[in-house]
Amino acid sequence: MLVYEASGRQATEQPLRLPHSGETVWIHLEKPEPSEVEHVLGELFHCHPLVIEDCIQLNQRPKMDRYADHIFLTFFPVLDQQLHTAEMAFVIGENYVVTICKESLPVLEELKSYFLQMDESMASPGSILYRLLDRFVDDYTQIINLVEDRLDRLERAIFRNPYLQVSREVFTLKRTLHQLRRIIVEEKTVLGTIGHQNFPYMKMEADVYFIDIYDHISRVVDSIDMFRESLFGLLELQMGMKSDRMNEIMKTLTIISCIFLPLTFIVGLYGMNFENMPEIHWPWGYAYVWLVLIATSIGMWLIFKWKKWL
Repeated sequence: MLVYEASGRQATEQPLRLPHSGETVWIHLEKPEPSEVEHVLGELFHCHPLVIEDCIQLNQRPKMDRYADHIFLTFFPVLDQQLHTAEMAFVIGENYVVTICKESLPVLEELKSYFLQMDESMASPGSILYRLLDRFVDDYTQIINLVEDRLDRLERAIFRNPYLQVSREVFTLKRTLHQLRRIIVEEKTVLGTIGHQNFPYMKMEADVYFIDIYDHISRVVDSIDMFRESLFGLLELQMGMKSDRMNEIMKTLTIISCIFLPLTFIVGLYGMNFENMPEIHWPWGYAYVWLVLIATSIGMWLIFKWKKWL
């Protein structure tokens, strides 16, 4: 665990124990056994049995529960670029913050180094909570930028080839964004509660920092809503481009058919086996038919150009 001593204004890493007077501690339990959770929360900090149960099971939605001398909060940081999330439980007391997660989060090692280097960042439990939540929401912003790049790549790919098979990727991304949005909207509610309802265990002027996180996560929700609309637009764009290309193909085939239709009529006319057909006995009859065919083709082409069908 990390221990911040107010007298020396220094953060150090120490073995697990109860914090002394004037100390603020951060304890992180990664993939803990139920007995470990019961020892830390039950025996050391005497938390409510419901809090202990929720921390062992970790199957909650984002929420914040207030108890007599501590607060239970759940949040969902992003694990990777595939938008997978992991539930993290926070138990905040007067001089401690306990976090529990069943997944390994590399970002916590970075935050640990930050706390050890920036001593004042652990001055209060509220300050520790702010640093953690702020980093998680910043990760949301980075993921949103990656999703935006992915949508741009899909759009350019569809413009190059409207027949590209992107429907599965689009629907998968849409479903993932829907699940992520449901989580983030509930986290937005939790952050609004922290920033506007006199959250204990932090300095009065710290409210503005949580309001800043609230603004950031609000922009993330707006971006996700925009991306969901863009995904629908991508499918509509692909269908429209397919339809336009099909219309161009049908137009070309129709024009070719229209040109050859009178030629087929002329050839069929002179292919009839009647005895009294003067052109059959002409020396230049064959050339005459070819002249008629060529003139008819050119005439049809000029008509199409005049009609602006070509």
